[in-house]
Amino acid sequence: MPNNRPKIGLGVIIRKDNKILFGKRCGSHGDGTWSLTGGHLEFGESFEDCARRETLEEAGIAIKNVKFAGVTNDVHVKENKHYVTIFVSADYDSGEARVVEPDKFERFEWFDKDNIPKQLFLPIIHFLEQGHKLF
Repeated sequence: MPNNRPKIGLGVIIRKDNKILFGKRCGSHGDGTWSLTGGHLEFGESFEDCARRETLEEAGIAIKNVKFAGVTNDVHVKENKHYVTIFVSADYDSGEARVVEPDKFERFEWFDKDNIPKQLFLPIIHFLEQGHKLF
């Protein structure tokens, strides 16, 4: 019997100069949508450590002041994947946002609250539907 239990994902809302970092996804579920940095929570890892590790691995930047922001339950029907997504917020610390893992992201851009991307990754849609704010 295949293991069809949900996986644990983590998304990082990174703020810098009243903007948030979004990346255009490629090569996985949510292909073509705009997402946050993040990834899978590793065994024994804290939310804060996961956020710092994934952001550095994917976008090459350091973050600080990591805080819990919310959680969503996300079933990606087309891809037959189920995730519980933990959201954290963080402040930009240092580095220049760039694509470090081109198999996961096409590009990164900073967006202000009046100009967030239209095609958002499903967990972000659910996060906003719950009444949470990105800014």
